[in-house]
Amino acid sequence: MKPASLRPFLPRPALRRRFQPCRAYAIQSPRAPNLQVFDSNTKYLQKERAAAHAESSRKVDYLRDEVASRLCERLLDISRHFPNVLDLGANACNIARILTTTPPPAPSDPPLRTRLTHLTSADWSPTLLHRDADLPFNSLLPSHTRTVLPNPDTHPLPFSPHSFDAVLSSLSLHWINDLPGLLSQVATILKPDSPFLAAIFGGDSLFELRTSLQLADLDRRGGVATHVSPLADVRDVGGLLQKAGFKLLTVDVDDIVVEYPDTFALMQDLQAMGESNAALVRETNAGLRGLGRDVLLANESIYRELHSEGGERIPATWRVIYMIGWTAGKGQPEPLARGTGEVNMKDYLEAGGKKEGK
Repeated sequence: MKPASLRPFLPRPALRRRFQPCRAYAIQSPRAPNLQVFDSNTKYLQKERAAAHAESSRKVDYLRDEVASRLCERLLDISRHFPNVLDLGANACNIARILTTTPPPAPSDPPLRTRLTHLTSADWSPTLLHRDADLPFNSLLPSHTRTVLPNPDTHPLPFSPHSFDAVLSSLSLHWINDLPGLLSQVATILKPDSPFLAAIFGGDSLFELRTSLQLADLDRRGGVATHVSPLADVRDVGGLLQKAGFKLLTVDVDDIVVEYPDTFALMQDLQAMGESNAALVRETNAGLRGLGRDVLLANESIYRELHSEGGERIPATWRVIYMIGWTAGKGQPEPLARGTGEVNMKDYLEAGGKKEGK
């Protein structure tokens, strides 16, 4: 007896179908690859926890207030009124507070806050952004609003193109994974011929803590781990601004030295600021137990031996990189075309800086 055939029960298209082996291919995304250096969720939680304790968080605002003050001084050099200004990565609105408390250069000059019409403070941490929402300085500004930003790794800035006359940023962008992409977005939301002024921590910040922790790790555990997050180098900042489309670039560096009673006080301030290590390759992400008591005690001893210079307090160096860039606009000075120079630089230098015949 022959087995029953399934042919009468199958639809006709199924009889004609031929199953061919297929192979899947990996296709590169059309956008530029994004190198993940920091854990954005960890940094968000660090800032949220730090800002939840408002009083202790305000006590460590000394560094952010100082850098915001120096950044606003650079804004004073621009003799222009700004109708709409964005404070990107506002933290606890330190720039807004400095704008209301910084005296003008001359007693007869108007207050600095009158140089703008509306200020938008935007940050990725809602608790830190609204920490000082009930303080008096908010009412001294002509107009002030707060905006909570989405995760920078997955969402672009929620602002329309050409919507701001200036963008400021103080001590926030050094935690951004895709910094070139964010700078390009800043150039997009700025109007033509508008400035971008920012300050970030540079690569040599806290070099004392970095070196002492490495030596303590090597001495107590026989290896070196990442305890201080990597930061951008000043040599790279100009190229990043130029790649984003900014013109008339200015980049300078300032070292701020703060003294602490010991390394434990320094680390406590870092935690209260929300500036603790958030690198993806840190020990907690690798399943290790983190810094132990023996490593911390060794770090304290090594730090004092190398950097205290015999004093009771220890120094900590914060390297701050200031950057200024302008979006392209009419009337801006432009470099001459290549080959249009009338003086040979070699002849000029060989002549000692004097023109021929003089």
